[in-house]
Amino acid sequence: MTLPRESMLLRIFFGESDVIADGTPLYEAIVMKAREMQMAGATVLRGPMGFGRSSVLHTAKILRLSQDLPIVVEIVDAPEKIEELIPAITKMTQSCLITTEKVQVIRYGNGD
Repeated sequence: MTLPRESMLLRIFFGESDVIADGTPLYEAIVMKAREMQMAGATVLRGPMGFGRSSVLHTAKILRLSQDLPIVVEIVDAPEKIEELIPAITKMTQSCLITTEKVQVIRYGNGD
C-alpha cells in the first residue's frame, strides 16, 4: 500500500474510560474499524494529563492512578479514506473532539 504525499491526519481525543455500546473500549473499536476499512495505520496515545470541554482535570498522579486519562487516536491516510471513516467514528462516540489536518507523507514503511 502506498500513501499519497498529500494526505490527511485524523485525530480523535476522548477519555480512556469511553466505551461503545457493547463495552469495548472506544480506542480499540476505532482502531479495529480503521483496520477493517484498510486504512494505512492507526496509533493510540495515552496522555498523563489533560482536560476537555468540561474543564475537569484528568491526571495520572501517584495518589490518583488512571483517572480516565486522555486518549488520542491518530490515523493518516488519503483524504477520501479519512472522510469515509469519520461518519463511522461519529456513530461510535458520544463526547470527543475530532480534528483533521493536511499532512505530507515523507515516508511510509520501508519506502518500496
